[in-house]
Amino acid sequence: MIETTDTRSLLYRSGLLTPDDAQRLTAQALSACDDGELYLQFIASESFGFDDGRLKTADYSRDAGFGLRGVSGEMTGFAHANEISAAAIARAGETLRLLDPAKGQPVPPPRRNNRHLYTDASPLDAVPFEAKVRLLEQIDAAARARDPRVAQVSASLSASWSVVEIVRADGFVAHDVRPLVRLNVSIVAEQNGRRETGSFGIGGRRLYDDLFAPETWNRAIDTALSQALTNLESVAAPAGEMTVLLGPGWPGVLLHEAVGHGLEGDFNRKGTSAFSGRIGQRVAAPGVTVIDDGSLPSMLGGGRRGSLSIDDEGTPTQENILIEDGILKGYIQDRLNARLMGVEPTGNGRRENYAHAPMPRMTNTFMRSGNDDPAELLSRMKDGIYAKSFGGGQVDITSGKFVFTCTEAYRVENGKLGAPIKGATLIGDGPTVLTRVTGIGNDLELDEGVGVCGKGGQSVPAGVGQPTLLVEGLTVGGTA
Repeated sequence: MIETTDTRSLLYRSGLLTPDDAQRLTAQALSACDDGELYLQFIASESFGFDDGRLKTADYSRDAGFGLRGVSGEMTGFAHANEISAAAIARAGETLRLLDPAKGQPVPPPRRNNRHLYTDASPLDAVPFEAKVRLLEQIDAAARARDPRVAQVSASLSASWSVVEIVRADGFVAHDVRPLVRLNVSIVAEQNGRRETGSFGIGGRRLYDDLFAPETWNRAIDTALSQALTNLESVAAPAGEMTVLLGPGWPGVLLHEAVGHGLEGDFNRKGTSAFSGRIGQRVAAPGVTVIDDGSLPSMLGGGRRGSLSIDDEGTPTQENILIEDGILKGYIQDRLNARLMGVEPTGNGRRENYAHAPMPRMTNTFMRSGNDDPAELLSRMKDGIYAKSFGGGQVDITSGKFVFTCTEAYRVENGKLGAPIKGATLIGDGPTVLTRVTGIGNDLELDEGVGVCGKGGQSVPAGVGQPTLLVEGLTVGGTA
């Protein structure tokens, strides 16, 4: 394992910047501010894409830079550069002089934290280039050998390794080293001139180890192929308002979009969320408890994709209960919005990289298990659909309205799973959906580690999860 002193050498270089320089320059630049920080980052990333039976892409990149942010009242000044040097930071500091001087006392620093949720080692260095290409070749060959209907296989492998240091004017310094890996398999199956797709992805804040294990990549092939073959048998989806049974795990992405964004502090401070001003009120059916937790411990020997030891402002991540038994308890906060709303930061100040200022973002967002047997929930349904897996979704924060595409779904009639359906979309609004939950399974699952969350032009890794959920009166868009 690389020691912290070694990883810091990627940020501090003799003749360019020392830790003392960073402290001094940050204190000077932020002397008239309420809050802010110098965010230093080194990042190395790689990606391999295998398509049509051959390696199509092999990318490797390294980047380093800083973002200097000053906060005064509600105003934020931010400057960044892809050069880590005392001279560049001093120039950036001049930008912050445009801010009005702060009226109050500087905000206290985050609490200290030495918890590490993932390894400091780099996934990029641990496995040779040839082995990464060979893995994708093996996946391609194995997938094609599984079934004569396999027409096309795409497999990709990617990883990044990021070293960050957060330096504050009050002397607080926090350091974090963040690995991230991901494997994706997508299969197109063809039968009688009809083509359908299935896919599967897995990853997290860990090394490549388990992705190279045959049981992992064979499961990826089996899951993607099963989905593609199921979709070959699919019939047109029905349309109209109906009962929907949502599967466990990745369908929690609906929760992420439908209510997660609406619970972020910035939208609520500005009064633009459907949940603004509703703390203490019933916003969901009894039994619905929604958590955001960036401190979820490791699984499979590695950290969850949405987990962080500290957020991008240096605040330790924690479990945040957002909705408890249907009652709204709190919002997801970064330092700026927490201060302006008179509450504590929740460890959700996140940024895509050094070139962006932080904002309140989700980490791992999920609904807790209930007491219902998933099979019993299915048996309750007279007519409706079972949505096992989703593609992408979109939400309007102000209204909470969302649209989701189902990638694997089935008709349900008289408590029994029927034919797979194609082209189903789920349409609704987050605040209403949560009030229409009539059954909560005892089978909470978290996703496999492929979530990417977009907001304000920034993308960050995120986790989702839920148990099986029975929801009355969701609008299904179909073509039947």
